[in-house]
Amino acid sequence: MPDTTVTVALADRSYPIRIGRGSGDLPTFLGSLVPGRLALLAHDERLASQAGTVGERLTQAGWRVGFHPVPSGESSKSAAHLQALWTVLAALPADRSTALIALGGGVVGDLAGFAAASFNRGLPLVMIPTTLLSMVDSSVGGKTGINLPEGKNLVGAFHQPAGVWIDLEHLATLPAREAASGLAEVVKYGIILDPAILTTLEEHADMLRANLAGCPATAQLVARSCELKAAVVRDDERETTGLRAILNYGHTFAHAFETVLGYGAWLHGEAVSAGMVCAAELAHRIGYLEEDFRVRQIALLDRLGLPTRVPRGPVEPLLAVMRRDKKNLGGAMRFVLPKKAGLVELVSTVPEARAAEVLKDLMG
Repeated sequence: MPDTTVTVALADRSYPIRIGRGSGDLPTFLGSLVPGRLALLAHDERLASQAGTVGERLTQAGWRVGFHPVPSGESSKSAAHLQALWTVLAALPADRSTALIALGGGVVGDLAGFAAASFNRGLPLVMIPTTLLSMVDSSVGGKTGINLPEGKNLVGAFHQPAGVWIDLEHLATLPAREAASGLAEVVKYGIILDPAILTTLEEHADMLRANLAGCPATAQLVARSCELKAAVVRDDERETTGLRAILNYGHTFAHAFETVLGYGAWLHGEAVSAGMVCAAELAHRIGYLEEDFRVRQIALLDRLGLPTRVPRGPVEPLLAVMRRDKKNLGGAMRFVLPKKAGLVELVSTVPEARAAEVLKDLMG
C-alpha cells in the first residue's frame, strides 16, 4: 500500500494524518504545519534511539530540538509527570510557535497532548505514534489527559494536533502483547462502524498476531481506522451530539478494570477487549443483540490473543468507577451497546444491577 494521507476536517483546524512505511520527509511535513523551528520531543524512555534519529533529521533541517524521556507505562499519565513536562518547556523556553512532538504510544501522546493544550494556553502538537493502538486511536481526535486515583482520564482537554505522522515500520519492534492490545481497538471500529473490518480481521487474524508489521492487511486496517475516527471527530469533535461516544464502546467497563486493577496491570486494549465482551453480553441480555454476533466477537478476540473474561474480585469497586464515567448523565450510567455489526447505540436505560450481573457472570 503506498503512502496515504487522511484528513481530519475541522475547518481552520484541519490536519493531516500521514500513513506510510519508512522514513519519508518528516522535516518538510513538520515545517508545513508548525511556524517555528524549535521543538521539544517527548518520548517513551524505551525509544531513545528512535527519538535521537528524529531529532537528528530535524537538526539537519535547521531545527533546534530538546528531548524529554517519559517513563514507560500508564503511571506516567499523572500530575507529577505533567508538571515535569511543563518545567522542561519553561526551561527551553517554549513560546506559542514551539512544537511539542509526542513519540510513543498512547501514554506519551495523552500526557504531551495535555501539556501542549495547557502550556502558554496552547502549543502546536505533532503526534508520532509508535504502537498500533496509538496509530488507530489515541493520536487522532484531540483527546488529551492524565489519570487520577479515582479514575482514568478524569483531567484533560480537547487539543487537536497540528498533524500525525504514522510510520508503520515502528510496528516491527512492537511486543506481541502491545500488538494485540492495538488490535482490540481495530475490532472496535468494525463493531461500531464498518463490518468489513471484522471480515478482514477474521481472514488475517493468525498473521496479524504472528507478524503485525509484515501482514499485508495492516496498512489497510490502520488507514481505515483513521478514516473512521476522522469522520466521527469531524461530526462531533467535543462529544456534544452523542456521536463520538460510540468510540467508547467497551470503555465504560474497560476504564473500571484499569482503575481497580491498577494502571498498567492490563494494557488499555486488553481492558477494552474484556469491556467489549461485557457490553455485548449486556446488550444480548436486554434483547439488543443476537447470540451469533456475541459469539462471533468472542471468537475473534480469542484468536487475536485478547482477554474475554473479567478479572476476579469484588464488583462494587468496579461499579464505583463506572458511576464516574464521563458518558453518564444525571447520575445514570450510559453504555454504548451493539445491535449488530456496524451499529451501536448509546443507551441510558440499563439498570446498574444488570451491569453488576454481567460482571459477576463473566469473571474468569
